[in-house]
Amino acid sequence: MLVLDAHCDAPSQMLRLRDFGADNPRGQVDFPKMKRGGVDASFFALYIPAELPVDQAREHMWRLLAELERQVAAAGLSAGDVRAAGSGAAGSAADVRVARPAVDVRLAGSASDVRANKAAGRLSILVGLENGSPIGDDLSMISLLYERGVRYVTLTHSADNQLCDSCTGQGKWGGLSPLGREVVLEMNRVGMLVDVAHSSWKTIEDVLDLSTAPIVYTHGCCHALSAHRRNLPDSLLRGIAAGGGVVGMSVYPPFLSEEFCSVLAASRLEEKMWVEAEFIADPGNAAKASAWFKVQDELAMLPRPGVAKVVDHIEHTAAVCGIGGVGIGTDYDGIEVTADGLEDISKVGAIFAEMRRRGWPEADISAVAGENFLRLL
Repeated sequence: MLVLDAHCDAPSQMLRLRDFGADNPRGQVDFPKMKRGGVDASFFALYIPAELPVDQAREHMWRLLAELERQVAAAGLSAGDVRAAGSGAAGSAADVRVARPAVDVRLAGSASDVRANKAAGRLSILVGLENGSPIGDDLSMISLLYERGVRYVTLTHSADNQLCDSCTGQGKWGGLSPLGREVVLEMNRVGMLVDVAHSSWKTIEDVLDLSTAPIVYTHGCCHALSAHRRNLPDSLLRGIAAGGGVVGMSVYPPFLSEEFCSVLAASRLEEKMWVEAEFIADPGNAAKASAWFKVQDELAMLPRPGVAKVVDHIEHTAAVCGIGGVGIGTDYDGIEVTADGLEDISKVGAIFAEMRRRGWPEADISAVAGENFLRLL
């Protein structure tokens, strides 16, 4: 079975000083954890904050990609203890000793690359761009990004941008903008996957009407089971699958359970999220790193939906879309708390174990685990 995670925010954590070649004592993703969890391939998303203007967004994108390429190239060194600059969850100034097992990792740009790497015992890292703002109004950026290895672009993020409306935006365009329509068609021409995660429902409808190729929703869950604004209604699940696309199920508790949203609100821990912003601004500061880790620990102590709830969402999507329309898109490293029992990428196998317990055929589990997304590459 080949396992592919359609969305991890790893590059941001790389800039926050995490060494992905090390088996970090904290942190949701690194290469040893991928290997231990049997995750053969993952899309590492270049996340671009919505507030950055185009020039800064583009500069940040190239910086993320350069660091991703550097860490992948550095992977696979001899096993052993090395002195690391960070303690792990997202790096810190603490000087600690961490294991650095030898893990062979390569960049991949196609399904054949991923299969060849798996056959050779290597992990595959694919690249996505989360937020199309760095494209600006320059359509040639799409071909350039493809040449640099980017295989999907998430059109928007937490705010409306020049391409389309966000599900957490103000509805500036009423869906796709005129430029966004040009960008979608150019992505189709180049062979770049259009990712509509974070997009408004109207944006997704517009993309479904316009796109000549299957589209993806790389990370989210089902609105029928948890009425979060980031989750998809059955009509859009069906639409994406009818066009040959795939929806990736996340392990983020607010997407999985409305009850957790109530628990989180009552805890008032969201009022402490400024601590993360301070850490992001100064990841080498041990005190700021420690303060953020403490908030993460408090979040992890809340009663959280577990593996069974993730599989509930997978089963609902499969019932609505068919087996071919559902995959895994954890959103690891972009979420501050995970489903219970899925605290990091090494534990992803628990999802497939629960599917087996429920009687899923192995061929269907393999489709969800990676084959559905892989056929789009």
